[in-house]
Amino acid sequence: MTDTNDPDTGSPGSRPQVRNLQRRYKVNRGTLLAFMERVARELGVNDAASTLVLVGDERMRALNRLFRGYDRATDVLSFPAEKTEFPGSEPYLGDVVISVETARKQALRRGSHLQRELRVLALHGFLHLVGYDHETDDGEMRRIEYRLRRKLDITTPRHQKKRTVSSKKKTRRK
Repeated sequence: MTDTNDPDTGSPGSRPQVRNLQRRYKVNRGTLLAFMERVARELGVNDAASTLVLVGDERMRALNRLFRGYDRATDVLSFPAEKTEFPGSEPYLGDVVISVETARKQALRRGSHLQRELRVLALHGFLHLVGYDHETDDGEMRRIEYRLRRKLDITTPRHQKKRTVSSKKKTRRK
């Protein structure tokens, strides 16, 4: 069983690493590590290392201010690594940083749970590490992200799915 408060999960020889730098909410990093390994396999980069870092809103706000110029916490930031490789070293994709506090707020607002929201954000951040950018790619990243959400079983919670017109109850005005 994974100790949910051990700051690191993953050994130096493992591809992804999960570091928990926040203590406010318990997170099952073993589950996140297994998820990150599966995402890497799905994207064909299972021979590359990456790090998923879990932080609180205060640290995320500082990172967002420093790297993006926004003085507020955000849910996820990605820091792709430079494409330099040293002989004998495994390729390193970069770091994904998630604010667990913000993820929890978003999960509650959506009627979901924290572990699901963390997987959604980890997938989104990981796609940025491998080069996708939803701000410039005409929807390519969004399509891949939704396909992987379905394949990895992290779709929208049932009660959140949009109702179709035929399922709406019609009322007559008098």
